[in-house]
Amino acid sequence: MNLSVFCLAMADKNTVFQQKLSVNIGGNLMDLSTPKIMGIVNLTPDSFYDGGRNNNPSKATKKAEQLLAEGADILDLGAYSSRPGAEHISELEELERLLPVVNAIVKEFPDAGLSIDTFRSGVARAAIDAGAHVINDISGGELDKAMFAAVAALRVPYILMHMRGTPQTMASQTKYQDITSEVCFYFAEKIADLKHLGVIDIIIDPGFGFAKTPEQSYELLKNLDLLKITGHPVLAGLSRKSMIYKTLGTDAENALTGTIAANTIALMKGANLLRVHDVRAAKEAITIFEKVR
Repeated sequence: MNLSVFCLAMADKNTVFQQKLSVNIGGNLMDLSTPKIMGIVNLTPDSFYDGGRNNNPSKATKKAEQLLAEGADILDLGAYSSRPGAEHISELEELERLLPVVNAIVKEFPDAGLSIDTFRSGVARAAIDAGAHVINDISGGELDKAMFAAVAALRVPYILMHMRGTPQTMASQTKYQDITSEVCFYFAEKIADLKHLGVIDIIIDPGFGFAKTPEQSYELLKNLDLLKITGHPVLAGLSRKSMIYKTLGTDAENALTGTIAANTIALMKGANLLRVHDVRAAKEAITIFEKVR
């Protein structure tokens, strides 16, 4: 049987594969049966869209205030650029960029849910100790084999993303026989490992653009509803990515309309969490989506 057909057949058995639609964020249950929004706060000088705009505690705190006011349910702080070909930095430099901002946001907005975009277990531990609540790992534990054990010990939600290689090498690792099925089986194996360690709150992210061509990313978007086979909430990170702006013949700065369209498709395909730069636009898309759901 074709693997995509197998995934579809399994996903259709709703009585067997019921999605877990709540996660514990800092002691509070977040219900993901209504889609939620993760607002991006990049702390790097070289991110593909907003690099350098939020790279000190004052700027980052103002950005956090804006995103929360616009309706963000979680803030995602990243201090290591994961754009294709990004410069590799040390763990110390990542921590020096990240921890002052975590401390400032925790102080200013103590009720805000904070996710940390890192693949390093040491950074994860330090950030959670400083008051963050969620770990968002682009590597699915591949770039730091201690990450799964760290998440289990910290007892925090974990966002499990699909990627091959590293941000420096992923563009050359885009050969798949059946991308949807390979991503499905990747998640099945990783989730089994996490559950064996006692990790309960898992959110999956297909990793649009990470070791995937634009065509492969659109195929995953088309088949996003198949990922409910995992039984866990699905995050869609499509905001202003090259799969959108290259298709439209523009750039990241002018990709908001395309992002709204892609996010709306993701919602229709069952996405539970949208990771975005533009919270207000995502909030409006969810509001309209909920009217016809």
